[in-house]
Amino acid sequence: MTDALPEITPQLLLRAYASGIFPMAEGQDDPEIFWVDPRQRGILPLDGFHISRSLARRMRKAEYTASWNRDFPGVLNGCADREQTWINDEIRQLYTALHEMGYAYSLEIWEKEALVGGVYGVALGQAFFGESMFSRQTDASKLALAHLCDHLRRCQFTLLDTQFITEHLTSLGAVEIPRAEYRELLKLALVHSSTLDSVSFDPASDRVLQRMTQTS
Repeated sequence: MTDALPEITPQLLLRAYASGIFPMAEGQDDPEIFWVDPRQRGILPLDGFHISRSLARRMRKAEYTASWNRDFPGVLNGCADREQTWINDEIRQLYTALHEMGYAYSLEIWEKEALVGGVYGVALGQAFFGESMFSRQTDASKLALAHLCDHLRRCQFTLLDTQFITEHLTSLGAVEIPRAEYRELLKLALVHSSTLDSVSFDPASDRVLQRMTQTS
């Protein structure tokens, strides 16, 4: 971590991601933002997503709907709706601006008309920097990550950055790698540019499950 910075612009934020660092705040009521550069970095290999039997059953039942970039504010609010969060007002404004600029995206999980889970992050080159996710129903965040990994792979992305490792992410196949190794992967991912609109988002859980289990 470095000293708190008085102001961060969306353009500066993009350059920070390209350099391997990202911003956080101590809490939602703390106005200061600092840069984070972990010695050990979490990533989720796109060909190594683990689908448990219970998650596979839930996907086969298809009692939910997945959507792409349909409700970015809703996902951002869902991620911030917890007792402790690093999403303060400035971070909200920055990522909303990145979304409007076409760099920040969300994936939503719905039960009928209710938003029950989702994930959002930033895309550069062939790298997707996962920022946060939330779940209001069992496995909703897992479903969001499964659909995200599928879409990233179909769009030729090569790196899904999770920043840190949690037990939840580890159960899905996330691993921790040294900073130097992460930066090499990031460098390679930024050489070529892909777009998350290069193919249409496929919300069909049966097809997603088939593709994910064939290569995982």
